[in-house]
Amino acid sequence: MSEPETAPAGAKPAPSNLVMRVLAALVLAPLAIALAYAGGWLWALLVTLVSIGLFAEWLMVVGAGSVALTASGTIVLAIMGFCVAFGALKTAVVTGLVGGAIVTLIARGKFVWAASGFAYASAALLASILVRQDLVNGFAALMFVLLVVWVTDIGGYFAGRGIGGPKLWPRVSPKKTWAGALGGFAASLAVAAGFAACGLGKAVPLLLVSAVLSVVSQLGDLFESAVKRRFGVKDSSHLIPGHGGLLDRLDGFVAAILAAWIIGFLRHGVHSAGSGLVVW
Repeated sequence: MSEPETAPAGAKPAPSNLVMRVLAALVLAPLAIALAYAGGWLWALLVTLVSIGLFAEWLMVVGAGSVALTASGTIVLAIMGFCVAFGALKTAVVTGLVGGAIVTLIARGKFVWAASGFAYASAALLASILVRQDLVNGFAALMFVLLVVWVTDIGGYFAGRGIGGPKLWPRVSPKKTWAGALGGFAASLAVAAGFAACGLGKAVPLLLVSAVLSVVSQLGDLFESAVKRRFGVKDSSHLIPGHGGLLDRLDGFVAAILAAWIIGFLRHGVHSAGSGLVVW
């Protein structure tokens, strides 16, 4: 969510909205960091609840938010979260596959969108927990992803507002600019430089990983914007003051954490994905 979807191009954000955004971030960011640090079932619980929220919001956006569909997805995601939190990854995957089939059957006419939303929420759940479960570098890897996404968001917001210029993809997200995208990208590299300076990985590989995650994060943002525009929806909900809903706030993180887990998995395997991401 690099730049807000409202307000004319070049206009400064309304003070009240900016204040709400800052206050919400000041509350939610420390909470997320604290639970990420705690890890274990506490982090898994947060991720599971958020994933359920993502699925519910997705269904509302695509107009498929029936009680039966929402309830079935909620139950399946809760079981998946419990299983993966306590080491039963295969059971979680099987549960997800069976649950996805059930969700698809219940959705009927909206089965493609419902299945896509369930896959989206499930991927967010599994990747977020598995990256943190690395016993050696799980917390560092998770913080790396979070910080890259956050500074991409912040850098994009202020670069887009301050510089303006050509639009990034006006048909999908009319307010986002190339300046914002590049500003967020540049800001993300500072995270890699900071980790390398602290001895948490080598500079060049971390810069490359940070660049990939920043781009993927922004693509995730555009993807969510495209889905909302397809269904004529402005915000996925009004759950978070100044930010909209969970989908609006976490679109970039979902894409980035999935990409981060894939990178880590390809290098160090399923249960050491955190090390695979940051240790080079």
